[in-house]
Amino acid sequence: MDFVSIRVITDDIARLVGFYERATGVGARWATDDFAELRTATATLAIGSTRTVAMFAPGAARPADNRSVILEFRVRDVDAVHRNLVDAGCAAQFVQEPTTMPWGNRSLLLRDPDGHLVNFFTPVTEEAIARLGE
Repeated sequence: MDFVSIRVITDDIARLVGFYERATGVGARWATDDFAELRTATATLAIGSTRTVAMFAPGAARPADNRSVILEFRVRDVDAVHRNLVDAGCAAQFVQEPTTMPWGNRSLLLRDPDGHLVNFFTPVTEEAIARLGE
């Protein structure tokens, strides 16, 4: 089995795709006006409009309704990501400014424009770098 992607459902696909493109530096690949993917070497973030839910099971997913999942992105420099988002005036709510965590990652926790928790992190201690194969 291969874990392929996480899909986020939104009422405003252009806004959410634009946010993730800015935050990650990865350009989206649009399949239709209702579906886009941001692909990295290790994972894919799929973003679909609410119109795509009806194709699976109407009402099964609700946009901006998550309070239990954190999307995580390992980045080269978490402080640079933070500066980029602040400088761009991105519609993100910062939950925790860049902080070095006890397990050795420097982490930035925020909510995306739909309210999903997102963690950008950079391994900074020798142990964290070794654990994550840097």
